[in-house]
Amino acid sequence: MEYSSVLYWMWGGPVELRDTTVLVSGAGPTGLVLAAGLALQGVPVQVVDKADGPATTSRALGLHPRGAEVLDRIGALGDLTERAIAMRSVTLRGGGGSEVRLDMDHGRAGYRKALIMSQASVEGQLRQRLGELDVPIRWGSELVDAEQDEHGVTATVRGAGGDGKVRAQWLVGCDGAHSAVRKLAGIDFPGGQIIDSSLLADLRADWPLERTGSTAALGERGLIGVMPLPGGVWRLFAPAPELSARAGQDEILREVREIVRGTLDLPADSIAEVQWLSVFRIHRRLATTFRRGRLLLAGDAAHIHSPTGGQGMNTGIGDAENLAWKLSLVARGRAAEPLLQTYEAERRPLVETVLRSTTAATRVLFSGERSLLRDRVAFPLMQRPWLQRQLWWRASQLGVHYRRGPLAGRDAGPGPRAGDRAPNIACLRRGGGRTLLHDNLGDRWVLLGPPGPAEDEVVERLGDEVVALDHPDAGLRENLLVRPDGHVAWRGRRGAGRWLDAVLRGGGVR
Repeated sequence: MEYSSVLYWMWGGPVELRDTTVLVSGAGPTGLVLAAGLALQGVPVQVVDKADGPATTSRALGLHPRGAEVLDRIGALGDLTERAIAMRSVTLRGGGGSEVRLDMDHGRAGYRKALIMSQASVEGQLRQRLGELDVPIRWGSELVDAEQDEHGVTATVRGAGGDGKVRAQWLVGCDGAHSAVRKLAGIDFPGGQIIDSSLLADLRADWPLERTGSTAALGERGLIGVMPLPGGVWRLFAPAPELSARAGQDEILREVREIVRGTLDLPADSIAEVQWLSVFRIHRRLATTFRRGRLLLAGDAAHIHSPTGGQGMNTGIGDAENLAWKLSLVARGRAAEPLLQTYEAERRPLVETVLRSTTAATRVLFSGERSLLRDRVAFPLMQRPWLQRQLWWRASQLGVHYRRGPLAGRDAGPGPRAGDRAPNIACLRRGGGRTLLHDNLGDRWVLLGPPGPAEDEVVERLGDEVVALDHPDAGLRENLLVRPDGHVAWRGRRGAGRWLDAVLRGGGVR
């Protein structure tokens, strides 16, 4: 699919800054998902980005099942499943000939596969969706100042023609590790470097490696990762401590050829084409808060960590979806401002877990030293099917839950609990016809279960923003209220109205 006409409308067309409800700084995956989620719920939004245009190269690769699920909910998945490579396995080669193959499929019906593609492809599909939603993106527009008051934010945006002012009720920084919004808000970003220089290379080569999964070899320099990309391209990722951030392309390419020959044991001249080379350092940082007044942060602007496990882009997408439905309710006057406090309360614990796990994995895998614990204990243990299922469940982000968050009441019964991701089960429309639960989310809530008092209470408060569905299982005696982001909000026979009142007016139930 080509996006040239859409890009012309957004980049070359006469898109003018205008006052809006939400101004998003940053046109990466996080900012684009947030903008789409807000637009779906009728909130005026526009996006600015200091880059001259969309990126054609990217560090991030692919969508985990949860990330693909989010894009599908906002109508932005498009044909990515057809254009991407479905990841089926991860092969780890350790010292002494040890090897483990992690199954990324498991044959589980109802769950999406991880999709391997460049971040640029994901962003292109999201821009296509924003074009359909008539959301403008202003390229070459750098946020340089922001002053907030009781009613909104006055932002100064610098473009080729000079500075301009735009008034918004809310400003959200999705503008990466060097976020201007975070700096303007005065939010600290503590952390530090984990690993010295690493390199990325996108190469066209005829290599005898698995093209339905990634391969990681552990050598003297640490982990060397190779992943297939559509079109016969390979992404190579490797530590390169001897390279500086100012290393030239020829110097990086010499290092790549040495890695291919020395660690992967492949001919150095097997590289037919070099598409992209880059050197970077791996940091771990977490913002001290995700919000200061009417300025909010999401994605890399709020947290950065090792790319090990491919969690970065997908975590940012999760931030955006969580924030979108809450900010939409507040911006439209359907909920009080305290609801926004639950954004950080729900997302920070997840981000902290991702930071810990990716940092630990990086320090182990990127160590060039021979590890008996890794080769003789960890690798054999990872051959166990039960552990592989757990690793897949965590990596897929399908296991993300908010059970201990401020919106989840006390719920210890069987089945999906408050805060859990609701499974994408088959449902029945009240007027007849089958549907899937997740097909009704994104811009609406779902009340699942028999008609009764709970339905009356929910409809009274949410109106046409909730759809009532029946479960084919006639034995279902409780109602489940599912949030627009696919998490169970409440379950029971009575009390849905009290739950909604507490959330919409007070920002939580505990």
